[in-house]
This record gives sequence, C-alpha cells and structure tokens, in this order.
Amino acid sequence: MNPLAPRQLLAPRRLRRLPLNLAALAVLVTAAFPVYWMVVTAFKPTAEIQSATPAFLPLHPTLEHFSTAIHAPGFGGYWRNSLLVTLSAVLLSLVVALLAAYAVGRLRWRGRRAFLLLVFTAQMAPWEALLIPMYVIARDTDMLDNLSMLTLVYFMTTLPFTIVTLRGFLAAVPAELEEAAQVDGCTRAAAFRRITLPLLAPGLLATSLFGFITAWNEFAFANTLIIKNQDARTLPVWLSSFANVFGTDWGATMAAASLFMLPVLLVFLFLQNKVTTGMTAGAVKG
Repeated sequence: MNPLAPRQLLAPRRLRRLPLNLAALAVLVTAAFPVYWMVVTAFKPTAEIQSATPAFLPLHPTLEHFSTAIHAPGFGGYWRNSLLVTLSAVLLSLVVALLAAYAVGRLRWRGRRAFLLLVFTAQMAPWEALLIPMYVIARDTDMLDNLSMLTLVYFMTTLPFTIVTLRGFLAAVPAELEEAAQVDGCTRAAAFRRITLPLLAPGLLATSLFGFITAWNEFAFANTLIIKNQDARTLPVWLSSFANVFGTDWGATMAAASLFMLPVLLVFLFLQNKVTTGMTAGAVKG
C-alpha cells in the first residue's frame, strides 16, 4: 500500500474546500472590519482621526475619548436605563414565551396552528411598521417618556422570536421523560420543573442572549417614545448626543460605541459554550 495515498486523497479535498474557506474568510473580514475600525478609532487622537491618510493602528494611542464618553452628562443614568429596560423585557419574554412554547409543543388544543401562524407573522413584521402605532398608543395612554412603555415595547418585539426559538428547544426534549416522571408520581408542573426545565437551560441562555442583544441595540423606539424626559433615555440614543451643530466628535462616539458593545461581548464570551450547545439543540427539531 502506498503510504502517500492518504495525503494524495486529502489534497484534492482541500482544493475543493478552498473556495468555501476563502468565501468564509471574506465574510469574516467584512463583518469584523467595522468593529475593528471602531475600536482603533477610539484610541486615536483627534488629529489622526481627521488625517487624510488612514492608519490601521493608532500611532499615538490615547484614552482621552474614553474619558470624554465616561464623563458625558447622564452616562451612568443611561447605562442604568438600558440595563433595566433590557433585562426586564428579556425576563418577561422568557417567562411568557416558555409557557407559550410549552402549550404549543406539548399540549393539543383547538387553534394551536392559528396561534403559531400569528406568532410567525408577528416575527416577520418589520419593526418600523410599528413605530407610529406604538407612538399613538403611548401618547393616548400618557405613557410617553416612560421606561415602562419602552419595556413593554421591547417585550412585545422580542416575544415572537423567543416563542419560536423555545418551541424548537422544547421539541428536542423527549416528551417521554416527562411522562415517565408523571408515572412516578410527579404532577405535570413538577415534571416540567424537575425534568424539562434543566434540559432547557442552554436553550434559555441562547434565547435570552439574542433577545438581550436585540433590545440592547434598539434605537428607533427609544428615540421615538422618549422625547422630553432626557433622564429616561437609553444608551443607543445617548450615542447620538456626540453629534451637534458643530459636527460629530468621532473619537468620543467610537469610544462610547466600544463601551456600549462591551457588556454584550463579555456576556457572550462568558456563555459561549452554553449558547453554542443551545443553538445546536434547537436545530434538531422545529
């Protein structure tokens, strides 16, 4: 047997995969370069930012722009508002979506298919189409400039995605496990709490992370529903405050955007393994 045969077989396979690898590398560079440029710009002095010759690394790194962002008016309050609204919306959507996904995935009742169709339709609806109706509702109920209204809006916009995703995760857990627990004396609720819920933990983490990112980055609703009360603004709206009639402070804007991205990045890195496991489990059945 020719000892070089395995290597000769691998060579054509690598050549066939080369276009896919190059395409994946191109997508990675295209997606990562704006983030890289944002972070690099945050460390550049203003003179380097405004230079006609772009530099891919800061020649004279500085933390001045981060200091400007941190000491900007309302910095701490906007962080608190964003965390409060985002976490509240994600927790509400997880609780409601978990109950809805269980009802759809485990129970048989009249109107289940129609309910699923409505959920899918709501998920596909563009957020921009809801701006004016939400503004009118908030105005007529005297809920403008109110973080509670913003929380409800984020809850409603993340709920359809959360229901659909958790339904897939729940379908990957065999119903026979719950049935066996009920045979042993557990109620349906106890079987779900003791058997199914722990197995859904990776899926819950993955779903909550994507819901967190969606609500954390949202700008349009926050800018539309919070008008007069500056203290109720969130971080995405705060980022626009670095643009004024005299121009845009690009260094401070990029530094603020880097700080704004940091919490999501840290959470994702901390939960990376569990999130990957949850995404894989949710792809088994739908």
